[in-house]
Amino acid sequence: MAIKKVTIQDIADACGLSRNTVSKVFNDRGSVPEATRQTVLLKAQELGYGMFLNEDGPSQKQKPAGNIALLAQHKLRSHSFGVFFIMSFTDQLSRSGFTMTIYEISKAEIDAKRLPPHLSLENTAGILGVELFDQEYQDMICSLGIPCVFVDGPAHMVGSLLNCDRISMENFAATSVLTRQLIKAGAKRIGFVGDKEHCGSFYMRWLACRTVVEEAGLSFPDECSILAEDSDNYGNTDWLIRQLDRMPFIPDAFVCANDYLAIHLMTALKRKGLSIPNDVMVTGFDGSPESALVDPPLTTAEIPTTDIGRSAALTLISRIESPSTHYAFIYYKTVPIFRASTR
Repeated sequence: MAIKKVTIQDIADACGLSRNTVSKVFNDRGSVPEATRQTVLLKAQELGYGMFLNEDGPSQKQKPAGNIALLAQHKLRSHSFGVFFIMSFTDQLSRSGFTMTIYEISKAEIDAKRLPPHLSLENTAGILGVELFDQEYQDMICSLGIPCVFVDGPAHMVGSLLNCDRISMENFAATSVLTRQLIKAGAKRIGFVGDKEHCGSFYMRWLACRTVVEEAGLSFPDECSILAEDSDNYGNTDWLIRQLDRMPFIPDAFVCANDYLAIHLMTALKRKGLSIPNDVMVTGFDGSPESALVDPPLTTAEIPTTDIGRSAALTLISRIESPSTHYAFIYYKTVPIFRASTR
C-alpha cells in the first residue's frame, strides 16, 4: 500500500488552522505568533512532513541533488531545539533538492574516531554535525574532504583555528544581561548550573556569568555552583538536592546553562522548601516552550532555532557549491525574556 504524502493542508487540518497560516510558517512570510509557529512545527514533525521532500519542493521524479548526513550524538527530536531545528533544516534542504539521513553517533564511535558503518561517503554530498562536541572527532570529519558544517562546538572552540563552517547562537551578551538583572534585583551571591566544559555555548554562558559577577565586585565561588560533568543526573531531583545540600549556603540566584537544567533545579529548590523568586532567583537559556509553562514561568534567553536550522542548510549548500570559499562562523542573536522566576 502506498504511503500518503503529508501536505501543508494535512497539517493545517490537524492544527485547526488555515492553510495560509501554516504556509507562512514554512515560507517565513508574514507574521505568525510564536506559539502558533511552534504548534505547527511540532505537528509537522509528528506527521512526518518535510523530512525528505515536501509539496513545495522539487518533484519526487527528479533526481535528488544529493544526500546530507546529519550526525548527532544525542536524539535531537527529544528536545524542542532539535524538533524546530530539524524541521527548518530539512525544509530548506528539500527546496534545493537534497535528501537527508540522520545518524546517531555512539560514544564508542566518538572514542574510536570512526563513522557509523552504514554511512556511505560515496553517496554523501555534505555533513552536518549537531551535538558533536569532541574536538578530535570534529577534526576527523573535517579531514574527510566532504563539505561540512557544525552547529556549536567544543568548549574552547573560539581558541582554535577555523577549519569548517560553524553556526551558533550568541551566548555571552544574553547571559550578561540576565546576570546583571539578577544583581540589580539584589542578588549578592550567584551560582552557575551546568557543565561548562560540555560545549562552546555552555562555556560562554558560564564565562559571561563569572565575568559580570566579578566586574560587580562580587565573589563567584565554585562551591555554590553545580558544575559536574554533563549527564542524566541533572534531570534527577534527588541528585540535585544532594548537590544543593553540599553547598555552604544557597546563593541568591542561579544562572543555568539551559532551560532543561533550570526547570529541574527549580523542582529541587521547591522540594527544599525554597520560594522562587523570593528566596532564590533562577534563569535558563533556550526559550523552550516549557519555560513559559513552569511555575513560576522561567526567565530565559530565546534562541532563534528555526533561523539557525535554515542558515545551517543554506551554509552547507553554499559550501557544496563553492568548496574553496573562506570558512565562516555565524552567530545568531538571542533575546533575554524576563519572567516571574526572577525579581
